[in-house]
Amino acid sequence: MSEPSIQNLRIRQAVEADLPLVLAFIRALADYERLAHEVVTDLETLHRSLFGERAYAEVLLAEMAGLPVGFAIFFHSFSTFLGKPGIYLEDLFVKPEARGQGVGKALMKHLARLTLERGCARFEWAVLNWNEPAIEFYRSVGATPMDQWTVQRVTGDALVVLAAEAS
Repeated sequence: MSEPSIQNLRIRQAVEADLPLVLAFIRALADYERLAHEVVTDLETLHRSLFGERAYAEVLLAEMAGLPVGFAIFFHSFSTFLGKPGIYLEDLFVKPEARGQGVGKALMKHLARLTLERGCARFEWAVLNWNEPAIEFYRSVGATPMDQWTVQRVTGDALVVLAAEAS
């Protein structure tokens, strides 16, 4: 199976003026993942997190013929065993009308290149168990599941209680 040819595809780093677009992509992704009710961020919060005194994440935008068709949000992680940073892909989303044209693969390739250019040891992410199209796509780019690991999370009231116990 040959890879689709992507004409007029451009991948670029998001800038502050792109924040409304980034928020729109976040909301579209949340709708797709059936998690729209969990989106509480706004432009001010995104600005602080992405372009504030300390940037916690970076955003890539994919454009075809000048129109935004996809995005990826990522940040650096760290492997204590390897003693090197990694890139963690928090979210990747391609608009439905642009899927199957190689946009997602182009974003993944761009991130893989960044991973190597920055001297990182790994490129990783999580995927929802029910999202078979994404799982198949990730397998097609060489990803392997880390079945022996289970993501753990502390958030909301549990986070507040845990932090209070530190004082």
